[in-house]
Amino acid sequence: MTVFSFSLLTPSISSEAMLAVVDDRARLQRMLDFEIALVRALAALGLVPALATDKVSEAAKIEKYDLAKLGEEAVRAGDIATPVVKALTDEVAKTDSAAARFVHWGASNQDLTDTTQVLELRAGIDVLLIDLGKAIDSFTALAGRHRRTASLGRTTLQHALPLPLGLKIANYANALARSRDRLRRLRKEALVLQFGGRVGTLAALGERGLQVTERLAALLDLPAPEAPWLGHSDRLAEVAAAIAIMTGSCGKIARDIALMMQTEVAEAFEPAPRVTDIASAMPHKRVPVLAATVLSAATIVPNLLATIVAGQVQEHERGVGGGQAQWHTFPALLLASSSAISAIATIAQGLDVDPERMRSNLEVTHGLIMGEAVVNSLSTKLSREASEIIVEEASRKAIAEKRHLNTVLSEDPRVTAHMTPGELARLFELMNYQGSAQTFIERIVGALQARGMKRI
Repeated sequence: MTVFSFSLLTPSISSEAMLAVVDDRARLQRMLDFEIALVRALAALGLVPALATDKVSEAAKIEKYDLAKLGEEAVRAGDIATPVVKALTDEVAKTDSAAARFVHWGASNQDLTDTTQVLELRAGIDVLLIDLGKAIDSFTALAGRHRRTASLGRTTLQHALPLPLGLKIANYANALARSRDRLRRLRKEALVLQFGGRVGTLAALGERGLQVTERLAALLDLPAPEAPWLGHSDRLAEVAAAIAIMTGSCGKIARDIALMMQTEVAEAFEPAPRVTDIASAMPHKRVPVLAATVLSAATIVPNLLATIVAGQVQEHERGVGGGQAQWHTFPALLLASSSAISAIATIAQGLDVDPERMRSNLEVTHGLIMGEAVVNSLSTKLSREASEIIVEEASRKAIAEKRHLNTVLSEDPRVTAHMTPGELARLFELMNYQGSAQTFIERIVGALQARGMKRI
């Protein structure tokens, strides 16, 4: 019934909480819950005997069913709903054959599987939101602590300009917060009841279809859409896309951390495992284990999303294959994405930053990283072109003679004619050239904190 059930592999591509969400027993219980809610809605409107509610509720207990057998029968039936409805009907019939007639009354198999999928996604999003909250809060706190920590801003994997580490981390938190906003919105707007009967008309319920829909939606705590949506899975695809975007943001963060963990860089590290956990003949290695988990998920998830989007192409009111593909793919999507955000939350809560190493790396180019600052300052005295030529020539000389750019520039009369030694030296103070970075940090952190206060 689920895609991943391998005890050796699954823990590495899922969080423990998400495993519980997509567990076979949990999925089956949601299917049974739909049937309980349906008969209760029907009974409340007098469409089926009230006694049927008790009989179905008593029969719809997970321990009464053989999951392996249901899985085998699903292969023969072509879907899981058919054997589940039959098994529930048979179970009810053991105590009341009359009540058994009202199992699944007025519903289609797709109503059952689609609504079960919606309920699973709701539970899955709740799990993701918990880890998102942990990661966002931790990165927000880190951004505040490191707002004055000088680090390297890198473009195309090369040193570019100084960057407050707090801004880099604040952007991590902000990206994850946008994913949290998307998932919260979609949890309310996209996860809606599917109840339409055979072809989306609820013809079997006559004129009472809308009333049953409203009661069923209330019992399952789901919004009732304007009309049944069988054959149109765009809402589910949008949820999948939001989950994939979240995983991609996690992957971006993990890639940065992995690069900063390289021996030659050594600027920041994910939390280290205990020595007793991992024995190694190379104790100097600090392997990015958590980052690797995230990047693995970020590689898998886009392909799962592609399958779900492809599954939108369904024939008429109930398609052949598309919905089934989505049914099997969503658990994999939830598992993989959960491993990504869970690992990112752990990284955020224990990120080990080395400010001294960052400052040391900033000095690797012997002041060349501040060349733009010098050009901009000289341009207030000379033309932009002349300033660029002076700094370019000085930079080449500094590289050839392995000297600091400040030293070379301080010997150039074209520079000293317009700048005192003190003015030139100040241009090489790393955090003097950060533009609006501190304002950006304040704005991001302030917005994130405001969102947090609104939730309380």
